[in-house]
Amino acid sequence: MRLAIVLGAALAALTFGVSAHAATLDDVKSAGVLKCGINTGLPGFAYTDDAGNWTGFDVAYCRALAAAVLGDPDKVQYVNLTGKNRFPALASGEIDVLSRNTTWTFSRDADLGFTFVGVIYYDGQGFIGRKSLGIGSAKELDGASVCIQTGTTTELNLADFFRVNGISYEPVPIETNEEARIAYVAERCDVYTTDASGLAATKTTFDDPDNHMVFPEIISKEPLGPLVRQGDDAWADIARWTLNVLINAEELGVTQASVGSMMNGTNNPEINRMLGSEGSLGAMLGLSADWAVNVIKAGGNYSEIFERFLGTGTSLGLERGLNALYSDGGILYAPPMR
Repeated sequence: MRLAIVLGAALAALTFGVSAHAATLDDVKSAGVLKCGINTGLPGFAYTDDAGNWTGFDVAYCRALAAAVLGDPDKVQYVNLTGKNRFPALASGEIDVLSRNTTWTFSRDADLGFTFVGVIYYDGQGFIGRKSLGIGSAKELDGASVCIQTGTTTELNLADFFRVNGISYEPVPIETNEEARIAYVAERCDVYTTDASGLAATKTTFDDPDNHMVFPEIISKEPLGPLVRQGDDAWADIARWTLNVLINAEELGVTQASVGSMMNGTNNPEINRMLGSEGSLGAMLGLSADWAVNVIKAGGNYSEIFERFLGTGTSLGLERGLNALYSDGGILYAPPMR
């Protein structure tokens, strides 16, 4: 009798799990649109073009995921979120996925009930200040006022950095990157601290960028990546493998221009499995066989997206650095498509 009860409970849990796992995918397909949380505005990552359309590095991931699930990268509803309200929006179901320069940490993963699906950008926290301060290191900021976004990992990192170095600071809390930029330009604070990529993005908006410097110290590890709610493993798999396709496509030499000609078969079995001419990877995710083809068609592979929005040919001028493939001196790496 006891065994029957245990088996019955296990079967019920399994049935519930299967049902719960399919929920987000079914909801997205039923709605015909992916609800993607993005920044309120950050050059290179999430910004509007001349036609008023959202674009950028984080936005490109939203488009890739919509292409994977719905076959159309334009079927995205963008929800602009601050560091403070991004997590409640995801937890409540207001959005299906968060793609907003968010750091993967222990507490966010384990305590807040979210699942990070991978690292899309390896970053670290830094400082920007006016050259007129006459200093060359963040360790010389004793007594400085610091603009900092609330609801972010930068608050704790900042406190840790000043404590370890035995110096004091005056926090100037703000809510969005734009508010931080305005406060810093208005000299409400001596320096602004956020992820180094965000500092590079913010500096491009200054009228006098040459009068400002990013200090050499990187005071934290900031692995940024998309995240979804816990409890829906099937949806997390789709979100995770969409990112992995972008990275693997770069490594395997599959581009936005070449994917159409390669989708019918190549002499590389991993490419064939990824693009659906061999195997059944799409079916394992509950998606069409050409789901990865749609992902790559949406905006290209990881390298193409990086160079378009963040690379050395853009106003941000960021080097690949840690975000280069492991085979090119970086640490970017995706599991194999098999």
